[in-house]
Amino acid sequence: MKYVSMFDKIDLHLIRVLHTVLTERSVSRAALRLGMYQPAVSAALKRLRDLAGDPLLVRSGAGMVPTVAGLRMIEPAADILRSAAVLFSDARSFDPATAQHSFSLAASDYLDPLFLPQLVTQIKSLAPQCPIDIHPLSADADYRQQIAQGEVDVVIGNWAKPPDDLHLGRLFGDEVVCLVSNQHPAVRRGWDAEAWLAAEHIAPTPTHPGARGVIDDHLASQGLTRHITVRCPHFGLIPAMVAGSLLVLTTGRQYCERFTASLPVQVLPCPVPFPRMMYYQLWHERTHASNAARWLREQVKSVAASLRRPESDAAAA
Repeated sequence: MKYVSMFDKIDLHLIRVLHTVLTERSVSRAALRLGMYQPAVSAALKRLRDLAGDPLLVRSGAGMVPTVAGLRMIEPAADILRSAAVLFSDARSFDPATAQHSFSLAASDYLDPLFLPQLVTQIKSLAPQCPIDIHPLSADADYRQQIAQGEVDVVIGNWAKPPDDLHLGRLFGDEVVCLVSNQHPAVRRGWDAEAWLAAEHIAPTPTHPGARGVIDDHLASQGLTRHITVRCPHFGLIPAMVAGSLLVLTTGRQYCERFTASLPVQVLPCPVPFPRMMYYQLWHERTHASNAARWLREQVKSVAASLRRPESDAAAA
């Protein structure tokens, strides 16, 4: 009877608050994500603390961290929420026009500056009642943990060797080139591998501690190191930084060519040979059979295909 009375005190909404508060590690951020008023989230957290007999979330320095008991609850809570989504949404075919399913994805902005805007536009056009939560691939985010715990449905980015413990869908491959200012000496004189390595490079901040990225991983495999003088976590701002300096950005041609009409920049061949840069979407076994998640992956694939350059299509074929 004790367990029956405990079960009667717990509802799905309370589990959702529990998971959101523990993953956001903040009552205010959880309230924003849940679309609730902060006092209501605080009241729900108090109920959860009473039920658990544990504070669940405690202050640590300027922030909050889950207790040991709270950490143990994150994955089971995610499992319950996923199971409920399958029970009530995927029990029938997913109808985007009427669905109210929440989509969550983590994405690199290296792919194409038009990709995320067009993906959001397409999803909202076809599934107008479905909220979308976009997470960055950043140094303080563990995308494998996020996808395993159900915090994100799909991860989109580029990897030389994508993880083999996740499902994978190839989006496209692209040639590695360099973006430089019109005033860069290499525009007039050209460059060889030695001059390119010695030039001042700008590179994105690594997506996780110890990561080098596909460019520097390949260089390291050849025993080479480039001269990186600027690191920036905001990839979309890098072309403007290149335009006003002698910095060199090395990435996919599709990304670079989006800026040649709006900024005083040019695309140059890279004198060090690189394999094609490969872009993928990754997802967990837990969402592999989900009708809603499958629909989301189809939208990702179709938007990526619509943005591919004709040369990329020909090369891939």
